[in-house]
Amino acid sequence: MQVTILGCGGSGGVPQIGGEDGRGWWGACDPENPLNHRTRSSILIEGNGGGRLLVDTGPDLRTQLLACGVPGVDAIVYTHDHADHIMGMDEVRLLNRIAGRPLEAFGMERTLAILRQRFDYAFLPSTGPIFFRPAVDPVRLQAGDAALMAGHEVQTFRQDHAVMDTLGLRIGNFAYSTDLVHLPEESLARLHGLDTWVVGCFQRRPHKVHANLDQVLDWVARLRPRRTVLTHMSPDLDHGWLRGNLPPGVEPGHDGMRIEVHC
Repeated sequence: MQVTILGCGGSGGVPQIGGEDGRGWWGACDPENPLNHRTRSSILIEGNGGGRLLVDTGPDLRTQLLACGVPGVDAIVYTHDHADHIMGMDEVRLLNRIAGRPLEAFGMERTLAILRQRFDYAFLPSTGPIFFRPAVDPVRLQAGDAALMAGHEVQTFRQDHAVMDTLGLRIGNFAYSTDLVHLPEESLARLHGLDTWVVGCFQRRPHKVHANLDQVLDWVARLRPRRTVLTHMSPDLDHGWLRGNLPPGVEPGHDGMRIEVHC
């Protein structure tokens, strides 16, 4: 199975808008290192007998799919309804044209309700084959449910984002956890025996709604995945600094990173 990190930045990306010259605020990140350029967090899962499963449709979706050479997707799963994970919905209409049909959109009840509020036209009868608006077929999930998504057997689990629950995903020996500050015990129990874990790590110091570096390293020490890749990183986390300070088996992600998961 192959996982592509389409984007690994937080809600503002890296660099963030601003800076003294208006060319962006980099925080602790070295602007000369291209691996510090981060768009909003999203991944693509494919292979191992399944199709292309897109996780979230953030505002950078068009740029991400073009940069990573993604020819189309077969289904979408939403981790939650925050803007940096849903505001690329309008790009789905081109994915509809490629697929020739509406795309299944998996998510928790709250997530799908917010999507319907903001993008009601995506839930109307489709305008295929032209698809002048996006078209999704909603599939409701509760955290803890298992579902077949684009041919992949996906086990979901609950994550605490402080302001809401988010959806974690496990497919075989791979798991994806973004936008969380706490993992309930029943969710931690679903994460043993991983080959690869892509997990949100926002910054070094504690944060109200996101896991910080010490928290993530504590989880890693407990779960012992073979490989851990950090995502949803703020400008506080420089790629080079992370490379020099993380323990073996833990590394920063970067936009366009392709990960081969050992099944």
